[in-house]
Amino acid sequence: MDRHRKWGWGLGIATITAVTAFGLASWQANAAPSTPSTPGATAEQPRVSNPSPVPEAASGTGSDPLTGTEVDKARALALTPQLAANATDVTGKAGPEYLAAELDVDGTGRQAELYYYDYRTGKLFKQVVDLKAGKLLKSYSATGMQPPASEQEAKAALDLLVNDPLSAEFKEAYRKATGEQLNGTAGLVPTAHIYTAKPADKGASQCGKSRCVQLIVKTGDGHFINVTDLIVDLSGRQVARLK
Repeated sequence: MDRHRKWGWGLGIATITAVTAFGLASWQANAAPSTPSTPGATAEQPRVSNPSPVPEAASGTGSDPLTGTEVDKARALALTPQLAANATDVTGKAGPEYLAAELDVDGTGRQAELYYYDYRTGKLFKQVVDLKAGKLLKSYSATGMQPPASEQEAKAALDLLVNDPLSAEFKEAYRKATGEQLNGTAGLVPTAHIYTAKPADKGASQCGKSRCVQLIVKTGDGHFINVTDLIVDLSGRQVARLK
């Protein structure tokens, strides 16, 4: 079993993962100084060649990771009209929050597992699709599961943090790091880590049932600001300090 699989569905249902599959383009860099042909001639400076990325194939074979084209197709198959209409994403809009897609390593052929989170019900959805047949094979849902956050969730958490009174220390840390006052979230790159409440946690005891994150924020000039003492509850749209 893949070492990344860690969210058990229980009752015999297959475990899930939320490790996003990425298509990696291959690059070459060649540096070759040339030798002057005559004494005293100026040697040609080394040159580095950066060719364009190798075009990605439309579909993979065997155990190849899902291609971008396959992910797009899988998402279209996985998002049923019912799920699209009844679920909500982290911003409150109709449709579940898309988290990740990967190849179903236990399936046959090119089958994909897609993961969505519904903020209306607090459920994680796993949709299994057959890319060759072009159909949804299985659908599972469960509560109490909190796989890694999406990019949109990280941005939503940063917006909530910046607009909360508890962000005063974060804004001061930003000022010290950059020499400027924080004005919105433009240029900031947040990284969100899922937070689950510990037994002695008094600041965010709801986390685990609610979807919560801790943030590390990178500024435009490369500084990192650690605000992991603050918990952003994306489900309740509030910020709390760990005690």
